[in-house]
Amino acid sequence: MNNETRKETQVLPKDVRYVGADDLTLPLFENQYPVQPMGVSYNSYLILDEKVAVMDSVDARAADEWLAKLAHELDGRRPDYLVISHMELDHSGSILRLAEKYQEMKLVGNTKTFTMLRQFFGAKAPTDDRLLEVGEGETLPLGAHTLHFMLAPMVHWPEVMVAYEETEKILFSADAFGRFGSLGRTANAPWAPQARRYYYNIVGKYGAQVQALLKKASALEIETICPLHGPVLTGGALAEALRLYDLWSRWQSESPDDILLAHASIHGNTARAAELFKQKLEAKGARVTLCDLTATEVSYAVANAFYCGKLVLACSTYDGGLFPPMEEFLSHLQAKGFRSRTVGLIENGSWAPAAARLMRARLEEMKDLRVCDAVVSLRSALSPASEAQMEALSAELCAE
Repeated sequence: MNNETRKETQVLPKDVRYVGADDLTLPLFENQYPVQPMGVSYNSYLILDEKVAVMDSVDARAADEWLAKLAHELDGRRPDYLVISHMELDHSGSILRLAEKYQEMKLVGNTKTFTMLRQFFGAKAPTDDRLLEVGEGETLPLGAHTLHFMLAPMVHWPEVMVAYEETEKILFSADAFGRFGSLGRTANAPWAPQARRYYYNIVGKYGAQVQALLKKASALEIETICPLHGPVLTGGALAEALRLYDLWSRWQSESPDDILLAHASIHGNTARAAELFKQKLEAKGARVTLCDLTATEVSYAVANAFYCGKLVLACSTYDGGLFPPMEEFLSHLQAKGFRSRTVGLIENGSWAPAAARLMRARLEEMKDLRVCDAVVSLRSALSPASEAQMEALSAELCAE
């Protein structure tokens, strides 16, 4: 038993086993979010009772390790059920391997689960007689343990469902409460930073649906959350995760007075202006994080923007438009539902500065944003005029 499995087993009841796997070689999660060098975990669990239930499979990359762990924990027994809470391939990629090995095993899911099962696997999908369909509020008795199913559509795919085990008070939460980072390499890391990046970039668009799931969960006595990525949550960590998920899914800032100053500079003058503006804000008592969009991977910038209560955008005009790193950042913010923030604008342009106007137009497409009246407009480089504008903008930002 490796270290990460031992750690998760220690926090689970004896009849519930962790059988997931770490992936330490995957460069990009969903082929877009960097996860090196921390890796990612594909979580799967096993409930041993009169009936045996496997809770989700893993990415095909980890199938051999997963099947070996299952065989070890089963100790000669055979699973009666595979519960499929989410059909994304990092969780469904090994379904066929398990179904072929245990021909008598039933696959448990909802109507949309099985539609996707057929879409992904075609003629190789398990036959209908092996599928056990469940819906909202239905149960699956295993013996001393009973699973209660709740649909959680768009958290973050339409077929997602979660299961509550009433005896042990465990919520098997699918992708909700997930976090980047393998269990082995991030065992002592705080949960929130990579959970925040995971949430806002993957689940965050669907805050209303997360709120619906939290409302269902509030009626339950939950002692343990078993997500499909990241550590099992208990005690204070569980309480903090529930608090943050409520905050995040209402698009509320964790630190309303903090300011993210994100800049996209071509030759350095806009970056130098951002650094000076940071100093002016800090002189007024503000807490400021500087983010160079040309060097910061966008998922980290998005997470930081949601963390802070205020945002300042500093961008060079480029070919009559926005410098592409800023364009990409704004596109991601809009796609993830960025809202309920105060935003300040700094632009640069040597002959026809347009960045402030263009950024404002993009921000107006988002919800509940207040764009400051004061705007800093540079002509090539800092000047007494632009520094005076900085004083006005910093005063407006810090007055709130």
